[in-house]
Amino acid sequence: MANVTLSKVRKSFGAFTALEELNMEIAAGEFIALLGPSGCGKSTTLRILAGLEFPTSGEISIDDRRVNDLPPGKRDIAMVFQSYALYPHMTVAENIAYPLKKHGVKRPEREAAVRQAAELLQLEPLLDRKPKQLSGGQQQRVALGRALVRDPKVFLLDEPLSNLDAKLRSYMRAELIELHRRLGKTMVYVTHDQLEAMTMATRIAVMHGGRLQQFDTPEMVYNCPANRFVASFIGTPSMNQLEGRVEGGAFILGPDRIAIDRTMFRDDLADGPAVLGIRPEYIQIGRGPLQATVRLAENTGHETILTLELSEGSRITARVEAGSRHKVGQVLSLGLQNDAVHLFEPGENGARLNKEQTGAAVIPMRAQ
Repeated sequence: MANVTLSKVRKSFGAFTALEELNMEIAAGEFIALLGPSGCGKSTTLRILAGLEFPTSGEISIDDRRVNDLPPGKRDIAMVFQSYALYPHMTVAENIAYPLKKHGVKRPEREAAVRQAAELLQLEPLLDRKPKQLSGGQQQRVALGRALVRDPKVFLLDEPLSNLDAKLRSYMRAELIELHRRLGKTMVYVTHDQLEAMTMATRIAVMHGGRLQQFDTPEMVYNCPANRFVASFIGTPSMNQLEGRVEGGAFILGPDRIAIDRTMFRDDLADGPAVLGIRPEYIQIGRGPLQATVRLAENTGHETILTLELSEGSRITARVEAGSRHKVGQVLSLGLQNDAVHLFEPGENGARLNKEQTGAAVIPMRAQ
């Protein structure tokens, strides 16, 4: 395993800047998720680490060695692609062994490495099959096996589960988590699926517009989002964000005054325009000073998600217990859990104004 560092990395394609001043330090043995919407720069980052693209400026190092100008084969990395990229005319065993054969490893050593990888990934019964005879999950495991036999310092995974159905994705998430535990290797994983990032990664790099928005543990990204983009991107449903203004110890939202505890926020918090954020699980139905009308009630089986319209026209979502009998058009009173309130600067990427560790502590979707 190896540490990975990106320092002031910038990547342009003509007039388009895909990455701007990306700084990231990845410790040896970490499982890092690069998370963000399409076009945010996460796949470009992975390709630069792999040597499939070269940075316009900045430095890349793997295991404290500068690799900017090294081709992929000299970086001691292995990459697993979204498409699996298996050779259709080769058997599973031949696909797994191919990187070793290409590098001149003798046949007995190749066969031993294939057996070891096949045992780890439960592929022993499939070694004589061709890729077309395999399911999507089996093909994904073969692609992982081909990466494993090289014993690289760093694994790079480019949305490897996106072609699988929901049930198989869940199974493969657990497989990858267990694989990381066994190997202890550094893994960098690109995904647009926040559930994958939250359940698998030791830290998440949230990206948007070619910039790193936040790089922290899943718990911190969920509970203490750095800005409005992170707050809206992380969480299903996402954090409610209400535009209003701060006046003394209250947040003014149309005709309503919502009490806030100013000790939770930065000392430089000033009266004026702001955005109040709160997760749906901290909306308190049936008690509080606000009035809201139910516009939609979605029963997901284990919970119900309510879409509520406040008196000044804003809409928010709330989580309630499954089976809660709320009807469209019903008027409810509601409040906000005081220690779960966030304030943000106005603007698309307005910064969070809370003190660093404030905010109710929920452990989100984390697989242990």
